[in-house]
Amino acid sequence: MTTYILRRLIQTCIVIVILSYVCFYLMTLMPGDPVDLMISSNPKITAADVTRLRSLYGLDQPSYVRYGHWVSDILKGELGYSRTYRVPVTELIGPRLTSTFILSMAALSFSLLVAIPLGVFSALRPGSKADYIVNFFSFAGISIPSFWLGIVCIIIFAVWIPLFPAGGTQTVGAPDQGFFAELLDRSKYLVLPVLSLSLQQIGRFVRFTRSSMLEALRYDFIRTAKAKGLPRQLIIWRHAFRNALIPLITILALSISSVFSGAIITETVFAYQGVGKLTYDSIVGNDFNVAMVSFIISVAMVLIMNLVADLLYGVADPRISYT
Repeated sequence: MTTYILRRLIQTCIVIVILSYVCFYLMTLMPGDPVDLMISSNPKITAADVTRLRSLYGLDQPSYVRYGHWVSDILKGELGYSRTYRVPVTELIGPRLTSTFILSMAALSFSLLVAIPLGVFSALRPGSKADYIVNFFSFAGISIPSFWLGIVCIIIFAVWIPLFPAGGTQTVGAPDQGFFAELLDRSKYLVLPVLSLSLQQIGRFVRFTRSSMLEALRYDFIRTAKAKGLPRQLIIWRHAFRNALIPLITILALSISSVFSGAIITETVFAYQGVGKLTYDSIVGNDFNVAMVSFIISVAMVLIMNLVADLLYGVADPRISYT
């Protein structure tokens, strides 16, 4: 087990280095570096000033040299400075990570609480009217574009029936009224983004749960358990559902990896101040340091959660061993 984990961690580091360099190189090809922005804002700047500034920022060096300097700064804990917000990246990205974590975990938890019982219910009644209804809404949730779903939620619950705010993270300029008042205020802004994210995730989780349960219910040991007279709930949840967990673990691990990368479209539609919207704004505004740090976090989380999923396979199925 230890050897397997170490090997996977080494592979993860190699993949992060390769992908980060590719992303770094692509970012260097984007128009609008800091010197270009200075030129556009100061028409009196001279060619000598441009040459001096490019040398000062290291923009006259090859991309691999600049990448080496950037990696050495990252290893020292220096994530750079945001051009757009004029603050250090560490100071900027911390609160955004917290907001994205709250949003994504709330949406993921709600999705699982709804989707798993629905998927099991549908699998136990294949071909019934209830099964067709559940499948219809599952496919609808998967197929609906997230930006359209977010706009519809805003129109219905913020315009027609003004129950919740249309966007934002919390009330701007609200006086400090204590922890519970702030929690209630932030909860109001969470409802519509969580609903928008959950409706899509529920459809996906229902489909995976249903297909996995249908396959598990066909196994011989399920027929044996029924023949032995075991209680129905014990057969469903202890025997069938546990063997249906492996595909669910995979899709759940990939979903958890998005907890720290953010839902870019949903956060942008609702103006929710999370990592997803920050990444989008940094790419549009050519905020190099913020975009690269956000990318590294996203890649690292995907790779780490894949490793966690592989380890959980052994918990769900004792027949799986790691060498």
